[in-house]
Amino acid sequence: MKFEIGHVLFIDIVGYSKLLIHEQLEYLEKLREVARATETFRTAQREGKLTRLPTGDGGALVFHTSPEAPVKCAMEIACELKKHPELRVRMGIHSGPVKEVTDLSEQGNIAGAGINIAQRVMDCGDAGHILVSKRVADDLENYAQWRPLLHDLGTCEVKHGISLALFNLYSDEIGNAEQPKKFRTDERKIDIVTPTAPRKSIAVLPFENLSEDKANIYFADGIHEEILTRLSRIRDLKVISRTSTQRFKNTVEQISDIAKQLGVATILEGSVRKAGDKVRVHVQLIDAENDAHLWAERYDRQLDDIFEVESDIAGKIAEALQATLTGAERRAIAARPTKSTEAHDLYLKGRYHWRNFYAPGYERVREYFEQAVALDASYAPAHNGLSLYYSWAAANAIFPPDVWPLAEEYVRKSLSLDDTWPEAYNALAAVEIYYKRNWAAAKRAFHRGMELDPNFSDLHAHYGLCLSYLGRFEEAIAQEERAMQLDPFFPGTNVHYGTILFFSRQYDRAASQLAKTLDLYPDNAAAHEYFGNVCAQRAMSHEAITHWCSALNLNGQSEDARVLEQTFKAAGFDAAVRTLGESQLEELDAKRARGEYVAAAHYVFVHIKRGKLEDALALLPKMAEEPDWFALQMRVNPILDPLRSNPRFDEILDTITLKETSK
Repeated sequence: MKFEIGHVLFIDIVGYSKLLIHEQLEYLEKLREVARATETFRTAQREGKLTRLPTGDGGALVFHTSPEAPVKCAMEIACELKKHPELRVRMGIHSGPVKEVTDLSEQGNIAGAGINIAQRVMDCGDAGHILVSKRVADDLENYAQWRPLLHDLGTCEVKHGISLALFNLYSDEIGNAEQPKKFRTDERKIDIVTPTAPRKSIAVLPFENLSEDKANIYFADGIHEEILTRLSRIRDLKVISRTSTQRFKNTVEQISDIAKQLGVATILEGSVRKAGDKVRVHVQLIDAENDAHLWAERYDRQLDDIFEVESDIAGKIAEALQATLTGAERRAIAARPTKSTEAHDLYLKGRYHWRNFYAPGYERVREYFEQAVALDASYAPAHNGLSLYYSWAAANAIFPPDVWPLAEEYVRKSLSLDDTWPEAYNALAAVEIYYKRNWAAAKRAFHRGMELDPNFSDLHAHYGLCLSYLGRFEEAIAQEERAMQLDPFFPGTNVHYGTILFFSRQYDRAASQLAKTLDLYPDNAAAHEYFGNVCAQRAMSHEAITHWCSALNLNGQSEDARVLEQTFKAAGFDAAVRTLGESQLEELDAKRARGEYVAAAHYVFVHIKRGKLEDALALLPKMAEEPDWFALQMRVNPILDPLRSNPRFDEILDTITLKETSK
């Protein structure tokens, strides 16, 4: 059954059952009359973008336009009802999947979670309330006119044990500013479900580098990451990823505020001092709610004892949080991946540069991992580091496809040395889906990695992205939301979430997610570029140009940005996009002339901008053939929509086959 996203306004008359029959009929007719007379109702009906679902004491209006439509209609209804104080109604608004169906009486009807949840939202209100779900509120946050009207109510438990985060929409003129009864506490029942962090949850803040040699920052960062990696192997704990905790490096924020932002109950702080072959590690575990110290320890050890220090810290934290550990988890947190302190030091340097791979010196990642492997050929994580280096770049079409055999060789070597290293399964999944086009094997790798490390956010984020290639958007979004819980502040995860919403054509949600990303990281070029793509699909030309110009400027292409903006002002949106395409085509040709690798996909996207669809179609078979993420997104990427009406597109698409079973 094919669903689409509907924007639902659910309305009912409060106290309907207590009215006399003739009053019920009069009130229902008046409510229908008021709703039908609103400008939003008439516009949507005229465009064929409105579906109505009558109920006994009200009804639902499903708008197939934008999340704003039901809100505007609700306000128009509320304004008109001020003339009819005897007609007491409540309204609930939600955006979600809906489907037109035929019921048992062979009448047209509407089904889907969008309708059901909108009714639950409404049920939480009293007379005069206009309540909206958090999903709708997130969409409305994009528009300045709605922000002052949204008032967070918290979370309410509704039918079937479902918890809904709701907002009350009101102003001085419309709505009901009073707290709904279901959100009030009485002696009999507490309806509010206060979201609290799990007791067994932790964030490890970046360790302070106290070494006299400040270049040893890589070492402090490495110890911090390895302790996190050990903790994340414990299924009974919720562990926030390193990339999100990095946001709080050298912060002056209170522990309680940091914990609230990360959704954890405890915080680990630490410092590292390295001098010669000696190392001092000091850590303290803090209860975020009352700032109480749960446990603290100082370790003065030789450098070759560092793995024992990391294992002891992870074990003591698990003990303090009363986490249950399996035998496999105890072995995992006690593991010593290498006996060579020199190899380990090189590996930490490689990891440090890997985390900053967009910065100059990217090649040093490979060099450090190769040196670590040369010193200890049995060092599994170092082999996997090399696989990640090649597979990530090949999947993103930065390196040519001929590096895939190296990526596979290194990950298989890593797993032959240690088949319990979770990160290796992320690299293996990349090899299987992008290079081998073997979905069954990739899925098996994802699941095995998550089994070994339930807190590894990268696996969930990558798995979600791969599910989106197949059009399995509900599963993809669920995986991405899990990744966001574990790593809420990582720019990559935030952008990928917006990308999946873009692929699923949920443009309002995608815009909301990318707006949040840019609130956190205003200089993120990828977020600006995708936001521009979303705006273009929503026919928001000025906003699209603005974000694309920001992305170009951040990528050092200020001249392209200047020309794009000037052309838009002088000749309009389509001319500006064509001009940008021509400029980018010259840059791609120049890059290829220098002997650099240029993926066919980049040419396809540029030709679409130029309006040269035949040129784009001519290169589409090459794009489908190349083993990168651009080929796999061909089924779902809206940017390729101008090509989809051509019969050749489906023929080319059919050449991209993913193995569903493995022999």
